[in-house]
Amino acid sequence: MKIGNASWFLGCALVFLGTAYALDRTLPHPFRQYPGVEYRLGTVPLPPDFQEKTEWAFARLMYPGGWNDGYCATGRYCGDWREGLTLWTQDFPRADRHFAQAVRRLTRISVRSVEQPVSLDDGDDIYNWPWLYAVQVGEWGITETEAKKLRDYLLRGGFFMADDFHGTVEWQVFEQSMKRVFPDRPIVDIPDSDAIFHTVYDLDDRYQVVGVEHLAEGHKKDGYVARWRGIYDDKGRIMVAISFNSDIGDSWEWADEPQYPEKYSALGIRVGVNYIVYAMTH
Repeated sequence: MKIGNASWFLGCALVFLGTAYALDRTLPHPFRQYPGVEYRLGTVPLPPDFQEKTEWAFARLMYPGGWNDGYCATGRYCGDWREGLTLWTQDFPRADRHFAQAVRRLTRISVRSVEQPVSLDDGDDIYNWPWLYAVQVGEWGITETEAKKLRDYLLRGGFFMADDFHGTVEWQVFEQSMKRVFPDRPIVDIPDSDAIFHTVYDLDDRYQVVGVEHLAEGHKKDGYVARWRGIYDDKGRIMVAISFNSDIGDSWEWADEPQYPEKYSALGIRVGVNYIVYAMTH
């Protein structure tokens, strides 16, 4: 950990809501719980301080289903995506709340203990949440209207972490959707020297973070090699941070389970912390 840089960046984080982003000043929607594909309502207890007002919350992107909606025939991903029980709720809310606890322990950021599900279709609410996370983005069905809203959000200073998608087909789906978000901006490999890998932790030695269901294989589908990619704005700021062929969400979700390798949670939490502090200071 780079103590000098970390102290400076975390100090800057205390004022990020007022200065770091030129986002709309609208009242945020209240917190609401949703059933997930792995955890039904009530199976993950609410923390006692869930109503505390803080400077940062884990905003999780809600999105429509995509090309694999046929999987609904199994009964797992059926229903209206606006009410949960679809792919955007993978690992939810356990991963979100575990990670929030970790950020509380490892930084001075005032962190809310519960997540905030956010829809791009929900008026201007997205502009209240400058850090945004989405899971399984190789299977989403983001619409043209949502792509336009996401572009505007990012160009205003928002930050988007895209996670947990694997292999050739899912990459093609994600790449095509991001071309609708940014037709003129390429997805590139983030160099080791970029500040995003050095805000709090030096993360030159990154490796594939494997999900709990694929520990035996060591990868998912044909996603054999982890890629850390991004989309930059005109000033060299990363707007979209992409963890391809890794499952960072699982590293948060299973961080307290002895059977899940500690090395994956160790890296996954450090990556997430760096991304938050980077987003709050760049």
